[in-house]
Amino acid sequence: MVLTPNQFKKGKKVEIEGEPYSVVEYLHVKMGRGGANVRTKLKSLLSGNVIERTFKSDEKIKQPDFEEKSMQYLYNDGENYYFMDNESFEQIAISAEDLGDIVNYMPENLSVEVQLFNQNPVGVELPNFVELEIVETEPGIKGDTVTGGTKPAKLSTGGSISVPLFISEGDVVKVDTRDGSYIERVKTTK
Repeated sequence: MVLTPNQFKKGKKVEIEGEPYSVVEYLHVKMGRGGANVRTKLKSLLSGNVIERTFKSDEKIKQPDFEEKSMQYLYNDGENYYFMDNESFEQIAISAEDLGDIVNYMPENLSVEVQLFNQNPVGVELPNFVELEIVETEPGIKGDTVTGGTKPAKLSTGGSISVPLFISEGDVVKVDTRDGSYIERVKTTK
């Protein structure tokens, strides 16, 4: 399928020189008597690099063979993370290196969106919020309030976040997967 830069929207997927990109920003620019151009910022779905590119408004751009599938994260073996397709029950493996920091917020059995380019996994999109157990932190002290300071805490997935002083080991907290920030305590051990 082919589209023109006039059809660009934020998040639209395009293929440039055989690589899939997502439109981050776009701006239609009319130059005096010449034709209109579209200035864009595009993020590579393979490397994560952002490039700037200007297109003529009548240029034809290919849409990538890109698909998102709902899958369930099953387990990891230290090197690879395994996901199961919710419809066909097929399993795929994605390396820890390709996933990056999101593994810190990925508990087993989590439903995720796996992004495929030419039937090969290129990324995983987590839900915006996940609930994770605190497995290691300094003990909370009676009288600590929500407005006080923060302390480091280790999550059941192996990642670390900053939490308020009143959070204790065993508490379950809601974490924003986009920036790794503490949102609220969901369940307490007491």
